[in-house]
Amino acid sequence: MQYTNVNLEALGYTLPPNSISTSELEAELAPVYERLSLPEGRLELMTGISARRYWDSDTLPGDKSIESGNAAIQASGIDRNKIGMLIHGSVCRDHLEPATAARVHHDLGLSTACHIYDVSNACLGQLNGIIQAANAIELGQTQAALIVGTEDSRHLMHSTINHLNTDLSITRSSIKNTIASLTIGSASSAILLTHRSISTNENPIVAAAAQSDTQHHKLCHSGRDEAVSDGMQPLMNTDSETLMHEGIQTGVRTFEQFLNRTGWRRDEISRSYCHQVGSAHRKLMLNSLDLPLDSDFTTFQWLGNTGSAALPVTLAIGIEQHPICDAENIALLGIGSGINCLMIAAQLSSVPVGTNTPAADILSHMS
Repeated sequence: MQYTNVNLEALGYTLPPNSISTSELEAELAPVYERLSLPEGRLELMTGISARRYWDSDTLPGDKSIESGNAAIQASGIDRNKIGMLIHGSVCRDHLEPATAARVHHDLGLSTACHIYDVSNACLGQLNGIIQAANAIELGQTQAALIVGTEDSRHLMHSTINHLNTDLSITRSSIKNTIASLTIGSASSAILLTHRSISTNENPIVAAAAQSDTQHHKLCHSGRDEAVSDGMQPLMNTDSETLMHEGIQTGVRTFEQFLNRTGWRRDEISRSYCHQVGSAHRKLMLNSLDLPLDSDFTTFQWLGNTGSAALPVTLAIGIEQHPICDAENIALLGIGSGINCLMIAAQLSSVPVGTNTPAADILSHMS
């Protein structure tokens, strides 16, 4: 996939008002920690995550996707009627049906001619949305497309804590498969793409590469998808170590395709933004791709793994905190369970970022 007409017009994001530190989370896990004689501090030591954030209990994913979408549209100044595609790309959604994109579309006041739907692909849903939207723009099917999504970790976090504290069959060995669930955080993001003919800036999407290795689809999975409206108690079972190593091998193959599609050398990549898993994954991933750690921006330390929103939110915050002045080659490196890998190349100069919850405000209160 290579592009000549697609532009990254603007980004938007929304962050939750509530935070729980890893030490506070471990305090809630006191019963299982004491029973298994687990040392406090091991979770942050293993993951590099000191905190994660979560929405108020009455929040629906669509509520925040609307906020993030509005933030991106307002930052761009685009006429909403030009947006011909809306994709809601997160794991979390308001209802089994209709598509969460339906309410988001209505509240954003988009055109009735706008093509809308949901996409779900674990941590890669919004990146899938970017590629689908870019393809549509490249083919001349739409002038502009908005990809949004919101992940909500509250239910998974609470059900995992309850499960660990009450299931007496859990051992020091089996508890490892729940660690990934304790790293999950919440966030919302939006990406606005346009055809270059209506763009007000120069931020071309250059190319994309994709690979899958689905023999490993059982390494990370939840329970059955059932139609429950209240009292939802999701649980995840994740072989984190195997998933990390196999995922990175898929990433290495995808990155070679990425370099071939772009024609870039590694030393021509100015910045990288990866899916936010944790410190061990980041180091092994970048070392395996032979990319420098100091050119990579992270948010997992204080947001945790925010699923499909992780990479777009990190890109937006990274641009806010370290503005891009001249055209820079940017690598967006996504890996998700399944195993699937998507990598997107962009040449960015100055990307407008809209938000009602600036990361700088949150970070200043944490320091």
